[in-house]
Amino acid sequence: MNGLSVDGTREVDLGSEADALTPAACLFHGFSDPSRLAILRHLSMGEHRVVDLTEHLGLAQSTVSKHLACLRDCGLVTSRPVGRASVYSLNHTDAVMAVFAATERLLELTGDAVALCPNYGTATLKDAQ
Repeated sequence: MNGLSVDGTREVDLGSEADALTPAACLFHGFSDPSRLAILRHLSMGEHRVVDLTEHLGLAQSTVSKHLACLRDCGLVTSRPVGRASVYSLNHTDAVMAVFAATERLLELTGDAVALCPNYGTATLKDAQ
């Protein structure tokens, strides 16, 4: 419930607030895989075919395709047919690059804290792969 409590402070319905943040959480989930981040970085330099990304990143074609599908479903990339191949490009390049810049700044401020976090640090990334 949003309103004033008996003592005059503002009450916030945390369920509604969390519900309102669900799209942001989904977006961050799209950014949560290092391979997807690498794909986004490559696409920020221009269009790429799946074969180009597999060569640049050393990933399997199926892995790159799976990540591109996720990024496409998130509205972060788009594709267009060129012959028998699809060429992928980054949507909203300026906004994605701003997120990367903000991320780099936040990582500078937190140092190793994020990597050492027991819930989401590098150890959990290794476990998930």
